[in-house]
Amino acid sequence: MTIRRAFADLSVGQVHYAECGDARAPAVLLLHQSPRSWTEYRAVLPLLAPRCRAIAMDTAGFGDSAAIDGPVSIEAWARIAVELLDALGIDRCDVVGHHTGGVIALEIAAQAPARVRGLVLSSTPFTDERFRRARAERPPIDEVEPSTDGSHLAALWQRRQGFYPPGRPELLEAFVRDALTASGSPEDGHRAVAAYRMEDRIGCIAQPVLILRATDDPFASAHAAELKHALPQARIVDIEGGMVPLPDQLPEDFAAAVLVFRETLA
Repeated sequence: MTIRRAFADLSVGQVHYAECGDARAPAVLLLHQSPRSWTEYRAVLPLLAPRCRAIAMDTAGFGDSAAIDGPVSIEAWARIAVELLDALGIDRCDVVGHHTGGVIALEIAAQAPARVRGLVLSSTPFTDERFRRARAERPPIDEVEPSTDGSHLAALWQRRQGFYPPGRPELLEAFVRDALTASGSPEDGHRAVAAYRMEDRIGCIAQPVLILRATDDPFASAHAAELKHALPQARIVDIEGGMVPLPDQLPEDFAAAVLVFRETLA
């Protein structure tokens, strides 16, 4: 399946997206973690394409998308994603988000419920006051001071290494490449997640929800139960061995779970 790439002219400027599949088929919008890009779904798109129009966008300020002029927020990123749906003529779709992308996906469903048929929250944190306190006490994950000898590049790699599967250096290389091209700080996405008041928005979610739990993701796996408690209509599917880079670590398992969920909505 051929992946097609293009830009849409939106309120922030040009927003980049990649898509695969028949443009007349039901759409699925895929949102990446930060500081990644659409390439997190490069292997997933062709797996979804035989049964849907799969679209992976670059969140504003990441990948090849223009940055927001001013403070970033989950709410602003969600509004831009809805603008992309408008530009592509998509009235209603399923929305899939991984890590930060999952938080954005939830806000899209809260902001524009008529636009979202089903919601897939992959390794998505549950952000409440306790989460915000813990995040405030933790040092930045992906922000390092530039150094003249390039050692900050190794520091980026090493900070993430424990969350990535051994023997898969290409996954860490993809993360470092995307982190270096972020318009602002690579930490902006984590700050936006920490500031988001999910507890005030999650009650708006009435759509069917799939929670994907990567079993070996120490950051996100514990949040699946919290999300399920707040979303009684949701069901949890475990992806064994999954870690932080789940969509490009185990694309076949990821795509299969999304497709099975979509079949339940038909």
